[in-house]
Amino acid sequence: MSESAGAVPAAATWGLLAAWAVHDLEELVAIPGWSRRARPRLRRELPWVPERVWDRLDVSPAHNAAAIGLMGVVVAAAAADGARTGGRSGFYQTVLLGFGAHAVVHVAQSAATRGYTPGAVTAPLVVVPFSLWAWSRLRAAGVPAARGGGPAAMAALPAALGAVHGLAALLTRGRRGKE
Repeated sequence: MSESAGAVPAAATWGLLAAWAVHDLEELVAIPGWSRRARPRLRRELPWVPERVWDRLDVSPAHNAAAIGLMGVVVAAAAADGARTGGRSGFYQTVLLGFGAHAVVHVAQSAATRGYTPGAVTAPLVVVPFSLWAWSRLRAAGVPAARGGGPAAMAALPAALGAVHGLAALLTRGRRGKE
């Protein structure tokens, strides 16, 4: 069934939030403790990685949950803006692009570490298929790529991730040793 020009199914906009939730549920469950368990093997296999990198990967369950919740607010706002604009929102399109592109990072991390990394299961099974499908629905509806997107907008996504983790650290300060 094809969409008429301009009609983007709600599943292509609100589906971003649903696909993100499925993917981040895997991360919510897998991240706490993963780096602690994987660290000895990874330090042997990747001896050039500075110790401070391993330290930053080991986050508390509270920090992990706070960061995921805060990113959920960003994704929900993007999905809502996408629904409001029929997928024409630059914010929605940038987050959709970043969501799809970040699957490559998950697969690359697993390849580099020669094993499971959090998010590696749902990245190819949920993130990539949803992202490709949503972009195909936007194209089928004749939605142009948003102006102001591209490399500059994509650069904002790692900055947003950093901000989310910084805020999560502030929110969970003092709780690290309690979990």
